[in-house]
Amino acid sequence: MTIPNCNKTEQFSYFDAQNEKRTRYVLALTFVTMVLEIGAGTIFGSMALLADGWHMGTHAAAFCITLFVYRYARKHKDSGKFSYGTGKVGVLGGYTSAVLLGLVAFGMLFESLHRLVEPVAIEFNAAIGVAVIGLVVNIASMFLLGHDHGHDHGHGGHSHDHHHGHDHAHDHSHSHHDDHNLRAAYIHVLTDALTSVLAIAALLVGKYVGWTWLDPIMGVVGSIIIAKWAWGLMQQTSPILLDKAIDEDYKHQLVETVEQSGARLQDMHIWKVSADHFCATLTLKDSEQRSPAFFKQLLREFDKIDHIVIEVNPA
Repeated sequence: MTIPNCNKTEQFSYFDAQNEKRTRYVLALTFVTMVLEIGAGTIFGSMALLADGWHMGTHAAAFCITLFVYRYARKHKDSGKFSYGTGKVGVLGGYTSAVLLGLVAFGMLFESLHRLVEPVAIEFNAAIGVAVIGLVVNIASMFLLGHDHGHDHGHGGHSHDHHHGHDHAHDHSHSHHDDHNLRAAYIHVLTDALTSVLAIAALLVGKYVGWTWLDPIMGVVGSIIIAKWAWGLMQQTSPILLDKAIDEDYKHQLVETVEQSGARLQDMHIWKVSADHFCATLTLKDSEQRSPAFFKQLLREFDKIDHIVIEVNPA
């Protein structure tokens, strides 16, 4: 028995071949710089430089996650294994990267505090040179990933009406796309740039003023900022993974529209199925026994909902 693919999920699945290619370039740059900075930081005794290098190491792992997410989404977008497509795969990748950022921040904080208690000698000239190289790589990576950062991608829309069982109406529309997977990669590069700047500043002050304690202090500052960005990214992605409902005002407006038509709403669920798409199921009682298509048209103005299923029962 062949199960027909009645659920059109391509609008909820997303991958960007160009972003995947850019991420691959950034991964190569990051890996080379990571090896250079970790080696130099160990040899020259700079905590800020060593922290930047290990920070890049976790980012290299995060970029591997980013590439895996793009490939997985592309491979399974039409597989039928996911009821609402692979849109949440990118969100999951962004959340995982946020967790990695949090671990990086904790590790940087621990090691920086340790260096405050037990300072080490720093070879400033060599350490500054390597930190500058790291910053240049970070800036180049930001340009590679940042070209479409925050850019919205549209998908061709379509609509369908299906009538079966208790009378249902399905409606599909389309909206822009917010690539949390790319955003996570961008934030990783941005934090690298920040730690590179902090490392350079600390090394310059240490060299010319003699404040060697500033090197681990900059590590502490960097860890706090990175932790804040990680928390922000987790706040963006976790509600989507947990099927966050749409805001209450929007729901109240929808209920009011239905009830003004003379029908009564029995049950309603509106939740996110990807970074930018909401789905809804409504069960109505209607004494006039109007069709689901009527109510679909009535609710056309609620364009945040990309897929809606309406069941109408007699009052």
